[in-house]
Amino acid sequence: MSENELIALLRLQKIPNVGDVIAKKLIDRCGTPEAIFKEKLSNLLKIDGIGTATLNGIHDTEHLEAAEEEARFIQNSGIRYRYFRDKTYPNQLKHCIDSPILLFESGNIDLQDQKIISVVGTRNMTGYGQAFCERFIADMAPLNPIIVSGFAYGVDIAIQRAAMDHGLQTIGCLAHGLNQIYPKVHKKYVASVEKNGGFFTEFWSTSNPERENFLKRNRIIAGLSEATLVVESAEKGGSLVTADIAYGYHRDVFAVPGRATDKYSLGCNNLIKQQKAQLVTSAADMIYLLGWQLEKKKEASVQKQLFVELEGNEKTIYTYLQANGKQLLDTIALECALPIFKVSSTLLTMEMKGAIRPLPGKLFEAI
Repeated sequence: MSENELIALLRLQKIPNVGDVIAKKLIDRCGTPEAIFKEKLSNLLKIDGIGTATLNGIHDTEHLEAAEEEARFIQNSGIRYRYFRDKTYPNQLKHCIDSPILLFESGNIDLQDQKIISVVGTRNMTGYGQAFCERFIADMAPLNPIIVSGFAYGVDIAIQRAAMDHGLQTIGCLAHGLNQIYPKVHKKYVASVEKNGGFFTEFWSTSNPERENFLKRNRIIAGLSEATLVVESAEKGGSLVTADIAYGYHRDVFAVPGRATDKYSLGCNNLIKQQKAQLVTSAADMIYLLGWQLEKKKEASVQKQLFVELEGNEKTIYTYLQANGKQLLDTIALECALPIFKVSSTLLTMEMKGAIRPLPGKLFEAI
């Protein structure tokens, strides 16, 4: 991309009423970003959804000067960028109508033929969330996925640190320019992230970590991956916004359940209750539901470890389901010679342990 093309794209970003959707319409109509500023205003106004108010200030010299200054910063800082029409632009994100026309990056991000999942959650993570993050990454590691998150407090940094501990590539999506890091306390992780992964942002060097920027960057987290997992969330929170966006993009959404009385499980429980997210209690659930494949040796190892954790009736039911596949609750009770009420409560405990999963039609199967 030439310097003039970069400046034209930055200039588009600077125009107040021209967002990514409108910018793409203008580029599609005119062919190149540069051509937009050479086109007659009367012709641009013929584009569906574009009115005078939208293009107010399109020829404002202040926007051009700001774009030129940011282009100099990008070039002097060695910041790389991906244009939404380039082959290097993230494939999943490219299919989102409101994806950024420009994505700035640092580090060593490699998206080629990679499984990508986003993991988000509350900044006020509990021990339950921490333990899940560590176990989830350990079990997911053999598939070598890229882990995307927001590099924020709580679940975000926990999942990204776990990914780094297991040698997985991780991407932090920032709500500000690449000339700073928020929160500052996470600067100590930057070098490790950039060594095997990196950072994406759509924001300029002049952008600060303001609330609306965090909400805006959530669409990048959701859009980069084929699935989003919410580990813990209160009844309201930014991770639920990310889940809603992923759901709107027709991506798979998953949530980790918790007790009804736990404040930071309410959001996840509601997602599951509203059928916006599928319940997962382990990496194995997510791997199965996404249709991914684990190496057979690893599957055997995981199942053996699971079996050790099961007790009494749990082992009886698990052995039966392993041998007979998907079964109804009544059938399990009959064949295992156990009361239905006891089988029902045992199955719930086993589901929380990640040993079995419920299926439509009141069926259950061993994992």
